[in-house]
Amino acid sequence: MISDTVRVRFAPSPTGYLHVGGLRTALYNYLFAKHNGGKFILRIEDTDRARFVEGAIKNLIDTLGWSGLTYDEGPDKDGDFGPYIQSQRLEIYNKYTQELIENRKGYYCFCTSERLTDLRNKQTEQKLQGKYDKHCLNLTPEEIREKLNDNTPYVIRLNVPSNEIVTVNDIIRGTVEFDSNTVDDQILLKSDGFPTYHLANVVDDHLMKITHVIRGEEWLPSTPKHVLLYKAFSWEIPVFAHLPLLLNPDKSKLSKRQGDVAVEDYRSKGFLKEALINFVALLGWNAGDDREFYYLDELISHFTVERVNKSGAVFNIEKLNWLNFEHLRQKPTEEVVSMLRAELTQSEFKDKEFSDAYLTEVINSMRERVSFVKEFLTKSPYFFTPPISYDEATLKKRWKEDSASLLQKLRDNFAKLGNPVKEDFENSLHNTALENNAGNGKFIHPLRIAVSGMGEGPGIFDIVAILGKEETLKRVDYAISAIK
Repeated sequence: MISDTVRVRFAPSPTGYLHVGGLRTALYNYLFAKHNGGKFILRIEDTDRARFVEGAIKNLIDTLGWSGLTYDEGPDKDGDFGPYIQSQRLEIYNKYTQELIENRKGYYCFCTSERLTDLRNKQTEQKLQGKYDKHCLNLTPEEIREKLNDNTPYVIRLNVPSNEIVTVNDIIRGTVEFDSNTVDDQILLKSDGFPTYHLANVVDDHLMKITHVIRGEEWLPSTPKHVLLYKAFSWEIPVFAHLPLLLNPDKSKLSKRQGDVAVEDYRSKGFLKEALINFVALLGWNAGDDREFYYLDELISHFTVERVNKSGAVFNIEKLNWLNFEHLRQKPTEEVVSMLRAELTQSEFKDKEFSDAYLTEVINSMRERVSFVKEFLTKSPYFFTPPISYDEATLKKRWKEDSASLLQKLRDNFAKLGNPVKEDFENSLHNTALENNAGNGKFIHPLRIAVSGMGEGPGIFDIVAILGKEETLKRVDYAISAIK
């Protein structure tokens, strides 16, 4: 019997990284569970041993942990339905395949790869659907015993009934019907003793009392096999919801050929987990309005599967960048200080010391100009080390023949200031311009070049106020001597 409590699962294969499509599947399951007061389960589907990657399970768990999708039961979180790694459940699958064989819902298949290849080739020549021909279904009990006694390699197949309409009720797609004559006698147990996805997934979903199966649309063609399996066992069928594909901007299926697809890649590039989760949530779902900025708790409160679209969702990196900017902008300054410190420890400035007060001023001056924490360093390195070279294009445009002499006069007036704040620097520059019968720009542009080496950034008086009088004077002196 299916549980009265909503129970959903994310069941990735440990084949390497976590695809952003996998993250979306995990997120929608998580949101659905939490919205309905249910349980979110992590199950590792590692029965395809040829594709198993060492360390991938740990990576999956770490990545889900980083993203904030905390599961209620899983490999490292005991529940009442473990183990949660399929390779540790082989006895369970064997038990249920034997039950299928006893009820003629499944059968031994001893066909060699050569016979299967020959069968496929003949079907191709005759332009027939590639399907197993039930050859081994007709073996007598004596023939089966003899082959088993001889240790003849075998698989166990599902005995798909003929001339039936298999109905799949899907929250997103409505009622989808399949002709059982187009459904292959799928292998359930492989010759290595491991189950295929189809058997393991149905058995585990039943035993773990999964109420709703929310997964990618690529599994929709396999769903009639799963429905037939549920019926073969006389088990209650869960509710299905098949999510739309993720697409590149050219509407092709999202793939590594056109950009990053691994969650780990976006994490290493400095995307915030809040921004990535917000972005992924909108890949195929909306709350019925134009809102685009969400925190995780808000997504939980708004999410319903009924509002997931059928059509593919385009992965728009520009929107992800914008969301990263917005989430970073909304973060408390003390949290950004901590993140900036972590970035500094991995940078060329790791041996330098900066106070929290100083970093707070840097953040406040640059917050509207950065989308990533690392950009505090790349877009304003002058806050962490004096410039020793100057942007050529800016020099050509802004450094004039009289810039050095005018900058010297400004420097001398700055030197007279006592403990100046931003307004003091501003007034001093304005007065220096009046004394020399020149516009403010004749001083502002050379000063910006001298202290930052760049042609853009926060207001120049914000920069010199943050750097302080002594550091500003040192940089002006260096620029006057270095720029020829």
